[in-house]
Amino acid sequence: MRILAINPGSTSTKLGVFDDTELVMHATINHPYDVIKQYPTAMEEFEYRKQTIIEELNKQHIPILFDVIVGRGGLVKPIESGVYELNEQVIEDTMHPRLHHACNLGSLIALSMARDIEGCRALTADPGVVDELDDVARITGLPDMPHMTIWHALNQREIAKRYCKEHGVKYEEQDLIVSHIGSGISFAIHHHGRAVECSDALSGDSTITPSRTGQLPTVQLIHLCYSGKYTHDEMLRLVNGHGGLVAHLGTYDAIEIERRIEAGDAHAKLVYDAMLYQLARKLASLAPVTFGHVDAILLTGALTNSHYVTDYLTERLRWIAPVVVYPGEDELTALAHNAYEAMTGQQPIKEYR
Repeated sequence: MRILAINPGSTSTKLGVFDDTELVMHATINHPYDVIKQYPTAMEEFEYRKQTIIEELNKQHIPILFDVIVGRGGLVKPIESGVYELNEQVIEDTMHPRLHHACNLGSLIALSMARDIEGCRALTADPGVVDELDDVARITGLPDMPHMTIWHALNQREIAKRYCKEHGVKYEEQDLIVSHIGSGISFAIHHHGRAVECSDALSGDSTITPSRTGQLPTVQLIHLCYSGKYTHDEMLRLVNGHGGLVAHLGTYDAIEIERRIEAGDAHAKLVYDAMLYQLARKLASLAPVTFGHVDAILLTGALTNSHYVTDYLTERLRWIAPVVVYPGEDELTALAHNAYEAMTGQQPIKEYR
């Protein structure tokens, strides 16, 4: 069974070609900030991103003939975890998402490409809107604004289950704080197999990231919204795409920022440390959810390839529980494994309604 996995992120698109569950081709297509900023919303990047995928497959001499294409899920309505067949309702909801983000393109591109291949199916698995929150975690200071979930459910679950397998314990019996740290940052506490509290990584309930503002002072934000400087759509793009490190430093390239720090750039160090400081505070704040019982803190995502990042966080968090690092992310493998299991009957293919 030949599987194509597609994972669009804020600043890159990752591709994986699998024969059953064996990875036979991997590619990361980086999208320069100067290119991305030309598009008012992530949804308008569809044709550009799809074409870069086709060009990369041709470059790698991979025939565009697949049995299944599985795309990262978009920001549709809250749903339970699992594998879903892409249908017209998924696409309709994806075209009118809660928020604009590149992940919305995963389902759109997967279905578009699958329709051009006879007999090819299009799936998605564990999108970022998986919702397992305890009811008490939904309450905010305004009844009309409940706390919702947008997080890296796919990668967090994959890493949590890998940790449990490596340590001979059951995922359903562990209390794990997990954080995905990349161009986007999310965090959750997995209590006995459920993410009962987690961040809304695109709505300001997170930290500074390479391209997002994270939490902002509410009154100042209201004043800025009504200042006349920005339209509604421009404000959304400002906080999710043009904020965070890129707003302070002109780049979201962490490698470049760490080079500046090594060269003695004190401002770059201050801003970069502020991102990590905020994240450490957020992760520590999850411990009360399980009354202080935390079996491990798991760090994953592209930025965990950096010792600067992982050393900083480990030093501030190891008093809570052992900190274990899984560098990079495994979302392509998670997508492919879910698709393979679904296609071979090991787990159900659910209908999105």
